[in-house]
Formats: sequence, structure tokens, C-alpha cells
Amino acid sequence: MSTKFVVKIMALVVLSGLPTWCSAQQTDPRLGGGAAQSEASDQPGNAASTETGRPESNKAPQQDQELVKSGAGQEQSGTSNDRLFFTLPNFLTLENVGRLPPLTTKQKYAVVARGSFDYVQIPWYGFLSAVSQAEDSEPGLGQGWEGYGKRFATAFADGTIENFMVGAVFPDLLKQDPRYYQSGHGGFAHRTVYAASRNVITLSDSGKKQFNYSEVVGGAFSAAFSTFTYHPRSHLFQTPSGLRYVPSDRTLDNAAKVWGVQYGYDTMTLVVKEFWPDIRRVLLHKGRGGAVGTPGQ
Repeated sequence: MSTKFVVKIMALVVLSGLPTWCSAQQTDPRLGGGAAQSEASDQPGNAASTETGRPESNKAPQQDQELVKSGAGQEQSGTSNDRLFFTLPNFLTLENVGRLPPLTTKQKYAVVARGSFDYVQIPWYGFLSAVSQAEDSEPGLGQGWEGYGKRFATAFADGTIENFMVGAVFPDLLKQDPRYYQSGHGGFAHRTVYAASRNVITLSDSGKKQFNYSEVVGGAFSAAFSTFTYHPRSHLFQTPSGLRYVPSDRTLDNAAKVWGVQYGYDTMTLVVKEFWPDIRRVLLHKGRGGAVGTPGQ
């Protein structure tokens, strides 16, 4: 497992604090989210959830309406303006909505471009490039500022190509829905399995469940394309201790590893997206200066 992948996962887990916050969501019904909503929806006299198991937006508690402002306009645009941890683009995640009309070709490409070229991507890829340089991964890229620049360009290209292949090109060709519909229903284990399974199961533009070719095949294609086009070839270069041979990174084995890392990271990201509304609710409650879930909030 590469250090870069570990760093990505650690960054997501540390920022999200999933085990602590999600446990609080399940055990404290005053928080108004997660399992508490699920249990409430099963009580007599409460409205049923949508067919997909996602609670309808107009059933959210009144005190939580302002906490989902980031999802406002989802029904009109088909996408969101949300950001994970108030920073990372999360435009293809929908919460508290049922099935929406399919995205057009233009919309699929536009939302992926909006996320891929978002301002926050610059420091994010800069951080990953620094990690890559520190561990001297792909030594053919060299060291120093020149090597760092190459790593930054490579990381940016890898991420952008994968985003477009998984979120726009293949979904458009195969008529699949690239959006993630947050469940928000059930316990921690149920929601975790649901989120992870969305990398295997997705919806077609017509609303039918399908194998997620866009993620699996699109991700494999992007990994192969990037590996065999601009990643380093084998070569000799001079070092203070003599000549050093660097084997080529353009191998099938390396392409498979790149795809595996991307797939694992995408799966973990979906799990974080599933619980992000609960985490955001807790953070915003705390930000008001009161105890979480105290009456009147």
C-alpha cells in the first residue's frame, strides 16, 4: 500500500472523526440525525421515507433546516454546492432528496470540471506531491523543485483524468448517473456498507440499478492511460555515488496498483460523504457555543 494512499485516508479519517461522531449520532436522539432519524421514521404516525430509503427533505426537523443550506437548490440544478469539511468539493453528492431527473451531457462535464479545477485542488495536490517527493516515489521524476513540479503536474493530471473518466466520460457514454445519493437511514454499519457498495452498484439515467461500469472500468482506463503516457520511462541518471538505473513505471503491474489505490480512495471517500451531513450538523451545533443537541438549538 503506497504512502500517498495512507496519507489520503488518514487525512479523511482524522478530519471526519467518524467513529466518535457517528457513535454519538446513534446513541443521542437529540442530535436529530443518523439512526435517530431512522428510528423516528419507523414510529406509527410518521411519514414513510422515499422508495430508495432516503428521508424526504421536508421531513427534516425544523431546527436542522439551516444546517442543510449547502444542499439548497439540489432539486433545481441536479447537483449540490456542498464541500466536505467546508473545503473539499462535494458537488455530486445529494442529501435528503429522492430520485432526481438525469443529468445532461453538459451538466455531467460541467460539474466534474467545477470540482476538478476548484481552487482547493492546488494545495491538495501540492500536499500529495510533497509526500511523494519525501518518499522519492517514481524516482524518475527527480528531486528538487524540478522534481516537485513534475510530481505536482503528474498528481494533478492523474486526479483530473480519473475525475472526468469516472464522473463524465463513461457516465455519458453508458448513460449512468455519476451522483451519490446519501442514505441517511439506518445504523452505522448499514450506512457504511451502503456507501461502499455504491462503487459497485449505481443507477442508470433511467433510474435502474446497474453495475457501476463508470467507476470500475472508467477508473481502470484512467489508470492505464496515465501510466502508459506521461509517467516516467526507464532510464539511467547520474548521482553523486554514480549512475543509477530507474526501472520504467509504465508497466501493467503499476497500472493495476494505481487503479487499486484510486478505487480504494474513492470507496473511502463515499463512506465519508455518507456521514458528512451528520458530522456537519454536530460541528455547526458546537460552533454555536452550546452543548450538542441542547434544547432550543
